[in-house]
Amino acid sequence: MALPAEPRQKMINLMYLVLTALLALNVSSEILNAFKVVDKSLMTSNDNLKNANNTLYASLDAKLKDPMTAEKAKPWNEKALIAQKYSSDLNTYIEQLKVDLKKEAGEHEVEVDGKKVMQYKEDDLEAATRLFGDEEGGKNKGPEFEAKLKKFRTDMLKIDTGIAKEFAKTFPVDAEYKTIGQDGKEKDFTFAYFHMTPTVAAITLLSKFQNNVKNGENQIVTYCHNQVGAVKVVYDQFAALVGQSSNYVMPGEEMEITAGVGAYSKAAQPQISIGGSSMPLGEDGRASFKTKVSGSGARTVPVNVTYTKPDGTKETKTFDVKYTVGTPGGAAVMPDKMNVFYIGVDNPVTIGSPTGWDKTTVSMSNGTIAGNGSVRIVRVTTIGKSTITVVADKKPTAFEFRVKRIPDPVFKVGSGKVRMPSVEFKSQSFCRAELENFDFDLRFNVLSATVYFSGANFPNVASATLQGNNLGPLSTFISRCGPGSVITFDNVKVQGPDGIRTIEGKSIALY
Repeated sequence: MALPAEPRQKMINLMYLVLTALLALNVSSEILNAFKVVDKSLMTSNDNLKNANNTLYASLDAKLKDPMTAEKAKPWNEKALIAQKYSSDLNTYIEQLKVDLKKEAGEHEVEVDGKKVMQYKEDDLEAATRLFGDEEGGKNKGPEFEAKLKKFRTDMLKIDTGIAKEFAKTFPVDAEYKTIGQDGKEKDFTFAYFHMTPTVAAITLLSKFQNNVKNGENQIVTYCHNQVGAVKVVYDQFAALVGQSSNYVMPGEEMEITAGVGAYSKAAQPQISIGGSSMPLGEDGRASFKTKVSGSGARTVPVNVTYTKPDGTKETKTFDVKYTVGTPGGAAVMPDKMNVFYIGVDNPVTIGSPTGWDKTTVSMSNGTIAGNGSVRIVRVTTIGKSTITVVADKKPTAFEFRVKRIPDPVFKVGSGKVRMPSVEFKSQSFCRAELENFDFDLRFNVLSATVYFSGANFPNVASATLQGNNLGPLSTFISRCGPGSVITFDNVKVQGPDGIRTIEGKSIALY
């Protein structure tokens, strides 16, 4: 058959041919499982978009309540709520179509491993045809669904003239749904998407449409939010304040450092780092840093506070918080980094003895301890507890420590945010796995991941396999990404000092 020049229409036609070929061969369990994997990825993407949209609604509501932005926020908040209703109504309608489709496929309750679950015939080729088509006994939901999609697009773009101008070409819900069949004739929406389609594939297609709807909502609400703009905070008095709970502590005791700006106001947008690590702000505008002290002697923790002055300029204040760690009487074992031993790394400890080292022996359970004198290195391999026993002048003293696995690193691309400008994402060459707020200087290497592309510019979910941290092999898909696209990294495998592990992936919504 002749393929049209328009790339998106080409993709629809090619996918139709592939699906037809698969159906002719009888759908295998592997193909059905692939549909379920894609559907799961789409649902994860939908949840991420829902959370991103809720953040925008909360921010608009806050601007509406702020006297300084209320007047400007009011009309745009109203437009955003209209978009929310349109999206919610259509999403609910599609969700009901999924329920009806499963019923058509014989959904029933069964018992699996002692639990009652609902199952349906996933490879049923007739259920979608009956629900969406108009053949004998058909419920003809296809034309109704197509009409609702088109109306959704029209209603969303009519919310504001600026929205219509901005998103007329990029809105993820199409104005027309037609394709070309094997016979070279044009096929309508119902036939192209749901005629003789396995139930699980039709469910996945409905999830794709939900993803398009959520992406469309995100575009409109982001536009409304941006029209309000950021408000410059003005305050009369300000100061950088730093405090500490104590300046003399014993090993195993906790020391707390607090830092903030003025009356601990988050409106000043302070950026605070303590001990070289960026710290989040609490509800009261303060940053709090807690650590279990170890070793002995004087310690210094640098604290940097950057804040906005009334004239809009930035200023940074640096403080050195000083404290002393005392040495307890008798034998002592003091971890130099954290009050926990981690598997796969050297855990330095300082050991104190009330007698000379010629009268002191050190042993350890569930691990090994190497070195001489007060400075030792502990290595552990099993999660649980470990005990270091110091025998000084024939008197044993036991010190128990927890043994933990190194925490999972966080998968990141670029800034690491779940919402990212499309230009920023497309400029990235590598991904990475970072350990956050961890005292040991460790590196994890990305070994592999499965990557799904959906949303804008991807009428059908595309997938690829990533080997290593180089994004170059994905360039063909990345070049197609734009505002409204969603990229999901799943099944991420990384190599760390304690071996290979699978970590949580990430979905990135572009705007």
